[in-house]
Amino acid sequence: MKVNDETRQQSSTRNLLVGIPELISLASHWYTLYPGDIIMTGTPDGVAPVNCGDVMEAWIDRIGTMRVSVS
Repeated sequence: MKVNDETRQQSSTRNLLVGIPELISLASHWYTLYPGDIIMTGTPDGVAPVNCGDVMEAWIDRIGTMRVSVS
């Protein structure tokens, strides 16, 4: 995860405490998941506020990049 081109968080799903199937199960318990939905988790390192005007960028290797402007 980058904010304004500054790397805030960088890790791998292999470091998750809860596996991906369990994350999907937990999320789908609380809301409906649709094809194309993204479940974003984070790491304790790099946690910081984002502000209006910031641009957040997340990526998954070999899949793609998503950029979101904070308003």
